[in-house]
Amino acid sequence: MISSMTGFGSAEGKVGAAGVSVEIRTVNHRFFNPSIKLPQIFAKWEGDVRELLRQRIARGHVALIGRVERELTRGTGINDERFSEYVATLRDLQLRHGLSDSLDAATILNLPGVVDSQTDESEQGSVGELLTIVDQAVGALRQMRKEEGGRLAVFLLERIDLVAKSVAIVRDRSPLRLNEQATRLRKSVKELAGGANVDPQRLAQEVAILADKLDIAEEVDRFQSHIGSFRQSVMESGEEPVGKRLGFLLQEMVREANTMGSKANDAPILAQVVIIKEELERIREQVENIE
Repeated sequence: MISSMTGFGSAEGKVGAAGVSVEIRTVNHRFFNPSIKLPQIFAKWEGDVRELLRQRIARGHVALIGRVERELTRGTGINDERFSEYVATLRDLQLRHGLSDSLDAATILNLPGVVDSQTDESEQGSVGELLTIVDQAVGALRQMRKEEGGRLAVFLLERIDLVAKSVAIVRDRSPLRLNEQATRLRKSVKELAGGANVDPQRLAQEVAILADKLDIAEEVDRFQSHIGSFRQSVMESGEEPVGKRLGFLLQEMVREANTMGSKANDAPILAQVVIIKEELERIREQVENIE
């Protein structure tokens, strides 16, 4: 079954001594486009997380956020050299700008680089533990995307059935329209001739040329073939993404519809071509969201 590119998945677990949660959201995108935000202590494993996502998600903008739900045990130390630098800088600013000479130690301690936090390496866990949580979140995401894909499949099959009905009407109307055009041409030639003899061979040749210009049998055959391939792609149960294939088939159907419309020269056929193009546009809007 096809999968949507819109979905959400989350999972929780342990990485070392830390409780970690992972959330993944995806929306449609032409390619695989990840955005990964991990806690600083896991930043070194971002490449591993990216590779797992790439293997499990073919297309879409993927936003992953990881959070540490419980802080790791930390040892805290003061960077005395950095503290002294800040004090000297602040004293200089006080003298030059006539500011109060009181300094708050708490304010200095909150400045960047003054307090060093060390995490116990034994509590950080392993990349495998983190990837297990990410994989569980991806599993939940894929399930949601498949459920949404099932709803999309129902919609697409309903709309392509309407397209197929209109194409069938065009197919049935086409030979009738050719006969009508040929009869109209013969009548017009006789009226213009005003009773003069008309070369029947020449007339037959002109009728044949007109029929060739107006013939849309090949376009109809190709269109019906594309409809069959479209249905098969929507209903097949393989794991391979089919969004790009559906998009290509849709482009081909639009091309055939445009050709039929330009060659039709017939109001009933043109009316069906309009219906076909309207339905194809509705289908296109949804196909853009399929993986």
